[in-house]
Amino acid sequence: MDQENKLSEIRKIEGALEAILFAAGHPVSYEKIGEALELTPGDAKRIAEHLAEKYNNNTDGGIMMLLFPDTCQLCSREDYIPYVRIALGIRRGGNLSNSALEVLAIVAYNQPVTRSFIDTVRGVDSAYAVGSLLDKELIEPCGKLDAPGRPTLLATTEKFLRVFGLNNLGDLPEGGALRGAADALLEAEEEEEQLSIDLEDTEIAPDTDEEEEEEVYVPDEE
Repeated sequence: MDQENKLSEIRKIEGALEAILFAAGHPVSYEKIGEALELTPGDAKRIAEHLAEKYNNNTDGGIMMLLFPDTCQLCSREDYIPYVRIALGIRRGGNLSNSALEVLAIVAYNQPVTRSFIDTVRGVDSAYAVGSLLDKELIEPCGKLDAPGRPTLLATTEKFLRVFGLNNLGDLPEGGALRGAADALLEAEEEEEQLSIDLEDTEIAPDTDEEEEEEVYVPDEE
């Protein structure tokens, strides 16, 4: 009987967590969840991990659960996003341009990095793309480099993980999708525009950011 009561209590706590995340519509910290359910943040995280298994193992379900170091969130499974857009009248928007995707790949796989590092890798001034990614909250300042001028270091954000369906940076595959996409874009640009980049005497050119946009949807948040 005690075992049954314990299982019933766990199911009730999981149901409460599910309701909190559904109502929130955005990541909720384990600390906040713990306060609501009278649990420690560690216990709240363990309950979330158990609930996530149920959602994420059901690959035919329309809902998945994302776990982050300090928060968790319920969201629509990517396969069903087209139906959500049609039903709710959501227009496409906030896509990443080729240059922004290149910059994002450089930051994701080399972080923390400086603007000058990004410019050197790309061979062009990346100010516009970096600014766009900062505005979309996909990258953020994370400190200063201990070097003359103390340039700002940039790293990816928790929103970056959510947008690309990653639990943490360790989920980035070796030679992963972002890197592959960026490499392909760079090769296409070199073939089409016949770019010649000499890293020993690189002239930083303006980045007009006018190229065709990639289909990487970045939702606006309230």
